[in-house]
Amino acid sequence: MNAQQKAFARLFFKLKIYASNGNEFEKLFTSIMNYSYDDFQQIKPWGNIGDRKNDGYIKSSATYFQVYAPEEISSSYPDVIKKIATDYNGLKKYWSPINEFYFVLNEKYLGVNADCELSINQLIKNESLSNGGFFTPKDMERLLLELDEDKITQVIGFLPEISLDFINYSILNEVISQIVKLPVSTNLERIEIPDWDKKIVFNGLSETSKIQLNCGAQLLGSLNQYLSNDPFLAETLQQQLNGLYSEIKKENINIEATLEYPGDKIFIELIKKCLPKDQQQYLLSILTILAKYFETCDIFENHN
Repeated sequence: MNAQQKAFARLFFKLKIYASNGNEFEKLFTSIMNYSYDDFQQIKPWGNIGDRKNDGYIKSSATYFQVYAPEEISSSYPDVIKKIATDYNGLKKYWSPINEFYFVLNEKYLGVNADCELSINQLIKNESLSNGGFFTPKDMERLLLELDEDKITQVIGFLPEISLDFINYSILNEVISQIVKLPVSTNLERIEIPDWDKKIVFNGLSETSKIQLNCGAQLLGSLNQYLSNDPFLAETLQQQLNGLYSEIKKENINIEATLEYPGDKIFIELIKKCLPKDQQQYLLSILTILAKYFETCDIFENHN
């Protein structure tokens, strides 16, 4: 798997993480663990006995996992603290020995609350465990990308052939139709074209996002030719994306202090909003459109 394919795989995985709550997240976690560890055993709830507070474990190391994926993580941290203690106390009633305990939390790449981290560290110390802590999407992503390509495909779906020689205009048209229909307020202000790399760093975008934008940028000639037949459409797209970016940035105004690459969260939210369907074939067209309006500073901030 080359750098471009790996960047796309990361993006597809993050889209899955943001869309997964409850059982869907647990299925995603379980599929990665089953491929990563030969002796990982998933535990399914049965009747009135449930799963005995064990969502899965690695037999050889006596490592246990409990999964939690609330819809809104930012308001759920008091529940997380309670659940850590409750689930571990329930676990040790039925399973032994316990060498390691991990609380699998879908914090959607936002990071773990400090009180929660202190709570689980104290539990590990009090119970004299050899290791433990939070297991987050970042850890799942690391395991996923260590797998063979066929197993990665089984987890995140088919990785389309990335051709940078042509653009599929029927797919592009669907993407544009989706963007045009989005109910967003618009901002008509235009800014001069910035330096590409400096803007990426300034906006807190990672190397992975840079690769994705670079892929999209290689098809800008085809996109510009397509839009040249309808100048009004190009202007409408610009206004929609500018308004959409402003709304997403406002919704995520407090993420800068919690993430290493806060721009990635906004970038992925933009992609999610622009997807006509939850299908990966639309991604390259979306990245091409985002690259166009990233270049002209209609989305993301100018570094100057």
